[in-house]
Amino acid sequence: MTSSPPASPDAAIRPKKIRLLPAIIRYVMGLPLVVFGLNGFFNFIPQPKTPLAPAAMAFAEALMKTGYMMPLIAVTLLVVGSLLVLNRFVPLALALFAPFIVNSILFHCMIEPTGRPMSAVFLLLELYLAWSYRASFASMLRSRTTSS
Repeated sequence: MTSSPPASPDAAIRPKKIRLLPAIIRYVMGLPLVVFGLNGFFNFIPQPKTPLAPAAMAFAEALMKTGYMMPLIAVTLLVVGSLLVLNRFVPLALALFAPFIVNSILFHCMIEPTGRPMSAVFLLLELYLAWSYRASFASMLRSRTTSS
């Protein structure tokens, strides 16, 4: 009977590190979303010194004039961030955040390029977590389903 060589101590640790990565990413993504959501209500983050592009300013003013869109965005960011930090309903949080991040990427690509790096980071975090929780999205992504 042959015995296999002993596994390196690093081999036993590696899976644990990989398992921790989604949790770390959840916090890295969730905490800023909680802060940005709270800022939507309490306005404690100072406005940037550089002025927005005219099209970006017009877009932001139009959202504010609706009376509901900015509070809706703030609530969504707060809820999504809280769910990610608390590790509750993470796939739902990712699904709620997806339209926001798509709009953010398009906004920063088309209208206000200064926010591209931050929106790109959030897109990468969203994509990583969506991949990590891909089993939860499997039923949503079937081309044909039957009702139960």
